[in-house]
Amino acid sequence: MAMRSRDPQLIGYSLVNQAQVRTDLGDGAAVIDLCEAALHDAPRLVPKVRIMAMQQQAHGASLTGDRAAVDRLIDAADALLSRVDDELPWGNACRRTPGYLEIQRATCYGRLGFGTEAAGLWSQVLEAVPATARRDRGVYLARYATAAAGAREPEQAVETARVAAEITAETRSARMARELAALERAMRPWHDAPVGRDLAEALAPVREGC
Repeated sequence: MAMRSRDPQLIGYSLVNQAQVRTDLGDGAAVIDLCEAALHDAPRLVPKVRIMAMQQQAHGASLTGDRAAVDRLIDAADALLSRVDDELPWGNACRRTPGYLEIQRATCYGRLGFGTEAAGLWSQVLEAVPATARRDRGVYLARYATAAAGAREPEQAVETARVAAEITAETRSARMARELAALERAMRPWHDAPVGRDLAEALAPVREGC
């Protein structure tokens, strides 16, 4: 439908959505290809579509281990952020979500294994997330906990996971549950330590709700 419309904004948006699916599948090369196709004629695209394509391409770069590209793409998207208006009825997260681009950077850093840097960014991001945004806050807390584990700070990971688990149990969010499963994998080095048992206790409300 997007291609038949011949609307460059809608075509770009559809390519970004396809790239997002590929990000979830871990196919970094496909993510980059799709986003490069979306940005092929960048001057014709409104800032909102360009930002969405660049931040998604940054996720593709993180899947291929390219930190320099992650930073370059997020920085370029940030330079366009002030030019975004809501002339399009879709793709509004970049204006609606506090710290939108730093959320993307933190997620990319976590995926790249830069736990300390990711944890520092998540700490800043969470200060700006309103308490009413429960589902987003839960996801970010779970990613923060995983980053803390990657930074060799398991106690911080468990402390953060407790709050994320409470939100997950309340909302029954499958997305949060997946993030907590990633945290469990990151915490495997401490599985038999007291802090590992603390994590199991913290995540018990999620398991009970399953």
